Amino acid sequence: MGDLDWIRCLPFIALHLACGLVLVVGWSPIAIAVAVVMYIFHMFVITAFYHRYFSHRAFKTSRPFQFLGAVAATSSAQRGPLWWAAHHRHHHIHSDDEHDTHSPGRRGLLMSHMGWFMTKGAFKTPERYVRDWKRYPELQFINRFDWLSPLVLGALLFVLGVVLENYAPGLGTNGWQMFIWGFVISTVVVYHATYTINSLAHRYGSARFETGDDSRNNFLLAIITMGEGWHNNHHYYPSSARQGFRWWEIDLTYYGLVVLSKLGLIWDLRSVPNRIQSEAKKPRGASDAQR
Repeated sequence: MGDLDWIRCLPFIALHLACGLVLVVGWSPIAIAVAVVMYIFHMFVITAFYHRYFSHRAFKTSRPFQFLGAVAATSSAQRGPLWWAAHHRHHHIHSDDEHDTHSPGRRGLLMSHMGWFMTKGAFKTPERYVRDWKRYPELQFINRFDWLSPLVLGALLFVLGVVLENYAPGLGTNGWQMFIWGFVISTVVVYHATYTINSLAHRYGSARFETGDDSRNNFLLAIITMGEGWHNNHHYYPSSARQGFRWWEIDLTYYGLVVLSKLGLIWDLRSVPNRIQSEAKKPRGASDAQR
């Protein structure tokens, strides 16, 4: 895995430390509401675009909307679309084997949760996995300057707080409070919710399908990640736009994609073939389903 690159990780560390500034800026209902909205927004664009679109091409869209999706997802400060998709595709090829950089069974929970992308070798984009996306210069630009979108978002949230302080003082917020809650805290919470799929979803839950790895379905993780917690389903049939294969498996990202398809912004959502359901393993005891 190599040593951690502490210098390049300083912005990531600083964001975590900045959460403590909530003791200085305080809170307000509007600041918390904006933080919640930003959490939902970022979780959706990460799971819909970075994961299901750029990593697995689970639906189609126009080039302008592809660009907007990339910009929106990059504002989550989880690096660029090519970087994200390339590392995720590598994970599916080597899931839980000796080459998987974030397998909890081989690297431990902390390394699989966040340590893997803090190493010196992890900052590069393994471009051989994303040759299909390299032909778009705008995506290469976004990937190279992945800090630009979060910077603009943070500035806009600060300005929003200033505007509200001056024109709606009754809301009790200001620029710094809106920045800390709407950007810093929300971003950090999204970070760790997203990372649970690499760590916890490969250790805790049930396995419906034989996938050759340790992927698990986990209801709680599916709720906080808007559907990504149906991870064993996903590893069995990764190209589906829907990861909750059964009707009761809540997949909020998929529901959002359906809305976008109704609006004509995306199309050709790849579905789960009927045969997949019949390929599930026979019921086993709870002790067999978890490891």
